[in-house]
Amino acid sequence: MNFCKLGYLLFVIPCSMSNVFAQENNNNEVKASLKDSLNRFVAPTSSQDFKTVSLQELSNFQYDDRAVREFPRIQRFADQPLEQNIAQIPQRLTLQQAVHIALQRHPEISQAVSALAGQNAAIDVARAAYYPQLSGGLSTADLTSGERGRQLMNLNATQLLYDFGKVKTNVSTEEARLLSEQADVLVQIDDIAEQVAVSIVNIKRYQALVYVAQRQKVGIARIAEIAQLRAQAGISSQADPVQAQSYVEAAESNLIVQQTQLSIYQQKLRTLLGFAVDDIQWDIPEHLMSDLEQTSSFNINDLPRMMVAHADVEIAKLRTKQTQLSRYPTVNMKGSLSQAVNGRNPNNSQDNGFYSSIMLEANSHFYQGGATGAQIRAASFAEEAAKAKVNQIYLETMDRVRLIQAEVQNKKRQMNILTARAATTARTKELYQEQYKLGTRTVVDLLNAEQAIHSAAQEIENVRYDIYSSVVQYIAATGKTRQLYQLNNTLIQGVEVKP
Repeated sequence: MNFCKLGYLLFVIPCSMSNVFAQENNNNEVKASLKDSLNRFVAPTSSQDFKTVSLQELSNFQYDDRAVREFPRIQRFADQPLEQNIAQIPQRLTLQQAVHIALQRHPEISQAVSALAGQNAAIDVARAAYYPQLSGGLSTADLTSGERGRQLMNLNATQLLYDFGKVKTNVSTEEARLLSEQADVLVQIDDIAEQVAVSIVNIKRYQALVYVAQRQKVGIARIAEIAQLRAQAGISSQADPVQAQSYVEAAESNLIVQQTQLSIYQQKLRTLLGFAVDDIQWDIPEHLMSDLEQTSSFNINDLPRMMVAHADVEIAKLRTKQTQLSRYPTVNMKGSLSQAVNGRNPNNSQDNGFYSSIMLEANSHFYQGGATGAQIRAASFAEEAAKAKVNQIYLETMDRVRLIQAEVQNKKRQMNILTARAATTARTKELYQEQYKLGTRTVVDLLNAEQAIHSAAQEIENVRYDIYSSVVQYIAATGKTRQLYQLNNTLIQGVEVKP
């Protein structure tokens, strides 16, 4: 019996406790719900939807590609004469011409130009503070009073008289930002020009390497054919044709590699220019090299990145000045007009009265909990960071220029050695051919000699275009893009570049 009572108690007590806790939880939920409801009336509720990325919402837009759409391909229709289907794309283009085409259509330039125009409008916004500020409106009486039908029309005007240079500094800051945006346009121009030049140089490189690879394939195939004939005649081993075939397959693989690289840079240039470039002959003016040697010295201030950095320093200085001036008062002249309808004018207590006033007003933030001092310190550190960025760009530029100059000099010396090596390998091949006929050389010796000739030719072309590539990098690194690519006094997407 006692055991039954004990069991009953053990069952009842937890159930009772759970009911108590359930009631407390319900009360807490009700309190939380009431608190949330009250909070909605006095403050906005932060949404947590930002934690969910909806691809459907993000991708709900349409893209208009008309501005960057590729030009029509050059083609001939069977039912039309050729003269009616020639697109205005020349068969030969110089590097400078290609640069001009890319700059006139690339979206990065358009983006930079649009940002420049937007910043120009920001200057007008800052200057607007010099001019009268007008505002007006319509209000009713206190809806809890007996004058609920009254309306009050008002017009207010404010004219800045003196602010210790706050507006002037703000205008100067926006003008400095304009200089930064102008320099950024030059940065984008240099970047696109370098991309075009690098693509053309590498197209020329791999066109030459494809030609070398084709000659290599033909030369090795000829040796393989000779080895096959000699093996059939019993003059040489049956293994010679097999070894020769492996060299042929290696040459074919090398040809595919060079063709693939050529296609990559052709596609890159096609994207930059907007039309197919496979059949275009590219000219790299030789005067680029001579002009570069004549202008080996450069002015660090001609670098667009340095221009941006200097503009950022000026912006940081003006921001510091802005923060310091915020401590001083601003003196304004204020005028107001008000007309009451169906009631008293609160400004003069007259029925349907008219009121006007002119006054002077001086406002200043005397104390903001130390915020002004903290802002001054932050602006000072930002100024120091901007100055450090200038030094960083200078060091990076000088380092890059010296490396490029050293590389060019080394490549020129290497070219002399490779030219001599090419002559040596050609003479070696001639001797091996004679010795192979006499049976004193194997087919492997002859294949290696043939391969050495084309390897030397391949190295020569790589070094040649490495020099051109270094020249392109030097032009970009020293800010000579506009000079050597003939961009000065040229209108680029609405912006004229002047020296």
